[in-house]
Amino acid sequence: MQVSVSDTGGLGKRLEVAVPATEVASEVTERLKRLSRTARLKGFRPGKAPLAVITKQFGEQVRAEVVSDLMRTSFAQAVSEQNLKPAAGPRIEPIEMSPGSDLKYAATFEVLPEIQVRPPDGIAVERPKVEVTESDIDAMIENMRAQRPVFTEVARAARDTDRVVIDYQARLEGQAFEGSDATDVSVILGSRQSMPELEEGLKGASAGEQRTITAAFPATHPNKILAGRSAQLHLSIKRVEEQSLPAVDEAFFREYGVEQGGLAEMRAEVRKSMEKELSDMVRNRLRAQVLDALYRDNPLELPRAMVEEQVQALQIDAARRLGVREASQIPPRDPFIEAARRRVALGLLMSHIVQTQGLKPDRQRLNDRLDDLVANYPNADEARRAYQQNPEALRQIESQVLEDQAVEWVLAAARISERPMSFKELTGFGPGAQGDQQLAQHSEVSGT
Repeated sequence: MQVSVSDTGGLGKRLEVAVPATEVASEVTERLKRLSRTARLKGFRPGKAPLAVITKQFGEQVRAEVVSDLMRTSFAQAVSEQNLKPAAGPRIEPIEMSPGSDLKYAATFEVLPEIQVRPPDGIAVERPKVEVTESDIDAMIENMRAQRPVFTEVARAARDTDRVVIDYQARLEGQAFEGSDATDVSVILGSRQSMPELEEGLKGASAGEQRTITAAFPATHPNKILAGRSAQLHLSIKRVEEQSLPAVDEAFFREYGVEQGGLAEMRAEVRKSMEKELSDMVRNRLRAQVLDALYRDNPLELPRAMVEEQVQALQIDAARRLGVREASQIPPRDPFIEAARRRVALGLLMSHIVQTQGLKPDRQRLNDRLDDLVANYPNADEARRAYQQNPEALRQIESQVLEDQAVEWVLAAARISERPMSFKELTGFGPGAQGDQQLAQHSEVSGT
């Protein structure tokens, strides 16, 4: 086999390969002989057809398969001999494919860049120093109360924080449509959980009142009948309910999984949950600083194919989060280019650290990560078995664990200073800080 390599600019390479005609012919003949032992042809007993007949019947097909297989294996052999590391699959350009001639082709591809990570002792990171105080726990319990509000019917006009229960009939140009009518719909004013026009249209409403509003539906609305259109909503206000906080009593404790021990046990559970949250956020803050430093201090020339693959992955992920289902509505690529470059660069840098430092996935960390993943499933044992039987899922878990170990290798040599912070300052959590979803993430205890 003859091989020649040339640069095509940047990380691009062009590999020209020539496989001797004798090798091609020999492989074709060998496969035809094997085929002749089992082939069933009309007029011949199984395995008794002459080689000449087999060649006439199957020769072109077998040769095409041989050429394809030889290009694949010879490419792998060539890049190994030339010490090249392709970043993605090659683009094959046939040069000579005729029977009786040497098999010649060109493969163009990009290689992985040469990587040298600067010593991590030059990296400076700041570790938050935070303690959970009794006042933090008080604030958390107050916000937990806000997650379980009590609603009491009142005989007055609706205002912010009230829950208004309605029936409605939606009409497009005066016509009903599938799913246009609904009963006993609850809308909490000021929560921003419903359409803005609906919340605004219910302000000041009283039980027994009828109202009509116009609502504009976004083009991305999942109901294609409504997407990009305006509808008239005929509202029947059934009742107005005032919101208040629940009492901190045994019933409240049970809502959060605390069956015994009363307030003291509740506070202990809240502290445990908050301290775990702190530990996770401190670790994530350190990890983010390490990744920022690695990306900043170790610029790389990146394979365009790898960057483009990540751009497309980010576009698809954004489209999925936006509820976009049609290819024509996928977000444009330009806003994702820098994020894709960062993702590719950090992936290469972390892989380099793992390889050069000989890091292997820590078994206990793998088990702990798996425990975290299955903890919220109704049947944790069944979920664990499903993960363990999924090789791709296990590879992803191993990759995450190895990345954590690589970050810790950097931190072991980095210059770390401490910065005293409050719980609220680190987490953004506190009265009115981040909204219901984040409050719920912080406040759930005892697996509820």
